Amino acid sequence: MSDPTPSPYMTVKDAAAYLHLNEKKVYQLASDGHLPATKVTGKWLFPRKLIDQWLLESSHHGVLSDRLLFAGSDDPLLKAALLRIMQQQQYQALYSYMPTGTQAGLSLLAQGLIDCCAVHWGRAEESQLRHPALIRQYAGSRHWVLVHLFKRRQGLMLRKDDSDTLLSEPTAMLRKRWVIRQEGAGSQRFLKDWLHQQNLPFDKIHASVRALTETEVASAIARNLADIGPGTEAAAIECGLTFVPVYQEAFELVIPRQVFFRTLLQQLFDWLQSPEGRQTATKLEGYDLSQCGKLIWNGEVKDS
Repeated sequence: MSDPTPSPYMTVKDAAAYLHLNEKKVYQLASDGHLPATKVTGKWLFPRKLIDQWLLESSHHGVLSDRLLFAGSDDPLLKAALLRIMQQQQYQALYSYMPTGTQAGLSLLAQGLIDCCAVHWGRAEESQLRHPALIRQYAGSRHWVLVHLFKRRQGLMLRKDDSDTLLSEPTAMLRKRWVIRQEGAGSQRFLKDWLHQQNLPFDKIHASVRALTETEVASAIARNLADIGPGTEAAAIECGLTFVPVYQEAFELVIPRQVFFRTLLQQLFDWLQSPEGRQTATKLEGYDLSQCGKLIWNGEVKDS
């Protein structure tokens, strides 16, 4: 008796029958990057879930045009923007934002479970190389684009009563209670790099709290569950903490090419560049919106 559960992956022959197309057309769509597919040992495989999503998007000109799903890196300005846009639209559309950390967000995007992934992965001046290099590690990246949202200040968050001691005695940091992030989060990567530069081994710090978002990091320090942790200036200011800047980083969106043209996404770029968006960024502190909406990387374009 055959297994009634269909395989999650289809061959060219399976996909052709499923889509009622001839195999030559399926090959062409896959080669041109229009049909979700991956090559394994020279043979095309088609994820059934992504094919179904592609059908819905193609058949209804974007069936989910009334909602946009975000994941990836946590950011106060992005949260504020999405909430205010929904209110302006009188809640006729949904912007959903689940901060998961950079790499977890890219994994969700590769599975077709979200529309946009927010990323940050090092210094702003290195992001044009680092971000595409990271993105290329994920299936489907040739169909994605990278769009700049803003620059923001990344550093260390701590309570005001601890700042003088910690800054004057770097070795005292090993005795303090740290908030660390999950692996794959851009802030965790920042923390490890910064500790290495200070000749402070990551495995020697006292990690008292593991936080999944910047908000959780700031909250743990504000509630005296920890003394210091990585994060942005905006997150520190929100919780009344002292912020020690280390560098400026690029905060960008990874988006499937067809999603880039959705009205809901373009409205996000418009709002961030509006007087209200810029005023909100100024109040939160630490943001530079000068290149908001700029296309940074196109997955179809090969580097020379």
